[in-house]
Amino acid sequence: MQNKISNSIIKGDTLEELKQFPNNFIDMGVTSPPYNKGEKNNGWLVKNVLYDKICDKKDETIYQDDQIKVLDELYRITKDGGSFFYNHKIRWNKGKLIHPIEWLKKTKWCIRQEIIWDRAIAGNIRGWRFWQVEERIYWLYKAIDNNFIGEELKSKHSLLTSIWRFSPEKNSLHPAPFPLQLPIRCIYSVMDDKKNGIIIDPYCGSGTTLVASKMFGYSYIGIDISQNYIDIAKNRIENYKNEIKIFDEEKNKHIVKKTFKERKEKGIYNHHDKNRRQELKNNNKINNNENFLF
Repeated sequence: MQNKISNSIIKGDTLEELKQFPNNFIDMGVTSPPYNKGEKNNGWLVKNVLYDKICDKKDETIYQDDQIKVLDELYRITKDGGSFFYNHKIRWNKGKLIHPIEWLKKTKWCIRQEIIWDRAIAGNIRGWRFWQVEERIYWLYKAIDNNFIGEELKSKHSLLTSIWRFSPEKNSLHPAPFPLQLPIRCIYSVMDDKKNGIIIDPYCGSGTTLVASKMFGYSYIGIDISQNYIDIAKNRIENYKNEIKIFDEEKNKHIVKKTFKERKEKGIYNHHDKNRRQELKNNNKINNNENFLF
């Protein structure tokens, strides 16, 4: 079955389709589900974010329960040691804050990190609170033998910090896409230079994650309920070279000239490095073999 569904986009309900997949065959995934923003209840900007073939307005308890079930199915089909990046946001309903962590903690995943996506523009221009320009990206991890730490990222990836700054996708035929840089960064940081892998987006929309996977040469699987979005995604994948400039620009951000360990071995670390290292040693923050960079 794995070969039959690789490099394909499946039309259907996300949860029901995921149930058909075998265990432990996905390397990683990236997605942004519908946010259950209530469509017409929250202002003119939200009412214009209308999806094809789906109403983004559910009872919140049902919505969160559905998300838990979807995430647990994704956990089941992901290989041990695999990752999933889940983009969502803080919402308010009648003044009460709803945070994604409320349902993420009820899933089987280890929440490895919360990353802030600084969109630089507000999704709501009303003055009930300071304009919300950020969303969350949760790095979820399927631990091996209860080791929740996992493998260390290479310095060229981790130096990009836990705040990611890029604007939302513009001129898209989908109402709420994330930018191509987002899945490129997720995929490259976790997969690095692995030659093979399968990447899933269970709410693939206009196919941004699938295009990024194609650019890296990985297999992809998308799921969406809208044939319209599937057609858009297939066209983007076929013409992925039209967006290759974004791919190259993002990959070029993943560069570190020398880690502290490499500079120390060559005897080229500076006075600041020595003082900072001694300070950390005095405070028992590092040991003599630790590899870090300044």
